[in-house]
Amino acid sequence: MQLLLTGAFSYTDAQKEQLKALGAEIAFVQEEREKLGLDVSEFEAVVCNGLFLQNDIRDFRNLRFVQATSAGLDRMPTDYIKEHGIRLCNARGVYSVPMAEFAVSGVSALYKHLPQFLKNQEKRLWQKDRAVRELSGDNVLIVGCGSVGTECAKRFQAFGMRVSAADICRPSADCYDAYYPMEQLPAALAAADVVVLTLPLTEETRGMFSADLLRNCKDGAILVNLARGAVVREADLIRALADGTLGGAVLDVFESEPLPQESPLWNMENVLITPHNSFVSPKNSERLFQCIYENLKAFIASERQV
Repeated sequence: MQLLLTGAFSYTDAQKEQLKALGAEIAFVQEEREKLGLDVSEFEAVVCNGLFLQNDIRDFRNLRFVQATSAGLDRMPTDYIKEHGIRLCNARGVYSVPMAEFAVSGVSALYKHLPQFLKNQEKRLWQKDRAVRELSGDNVLIVGCGSVGTECAKRFQAFGMRVSAADICRPSADCYDAYYPMEQLPAALAAADVVVLTLPLTEETRGMFSADLLRNCKDGAILVNLARGAVVREADLIRALADGTLGGAVLDVFESEPLPQESPLWNMENVLITPHNSFVSPKNSERLFQCIYENLKAFIASERQV
């Protein structure tokens, strides 16, 4: 099998040998987001992230397997892949734990007013704050209950929060206390003190969280976006934060990245901003390689059975 690997993942020599032992002949390109300048017609499998943003998938005439190094598939030409029967795998579960930990830490920081305490510390100011909040007993809504959402649910539940799920299908995990189908999302938002977005970016979810939907949020609710920036209409989010519809936000993703310097979000005291960093962990590398390896192994085994 002809396999193309890209610099979307840093393989060790030992890891490349493991892939070769599966029966793969490997080619490697470091930079995937520019024209490759080589004949790609013979590759049967690729492991990549943004390869098809600059390279036409139609040139990969023998392609039968694509492994994404990301959990999201919005950089993939999914319609073409589906139409041509190409097997597509994402990095499900690889980044879920650090992202869930990030969600909990961000919400905890806003509940406990840690940004203000840090400012006071810099000024050596001893000033009590009687308005800090308690997570236990509050309601958190997870919108999009895949691997990331479910890891978030487990951790919020451990803090004594009541966790609700909003998704197109009822999740099977036992860490949810209630379920709302997506058509009941407005009612779910009205009951939630914290709303965590972990849903995929699709044509249906692009711009979903607009003013029309945000106005259903409970007064003072905190919005956490770990999904994709385009799921939320940023101008509407800014207005909701400014007028008090939302009490705060933990934002790791944005419509435009890097977040423009002129964005009002930078100066909002009730907003935590991080640079698409929630997935980072030193443990990701081994998890991602195991994901790549197991999916390729399964694919090659299925090919041999044909």
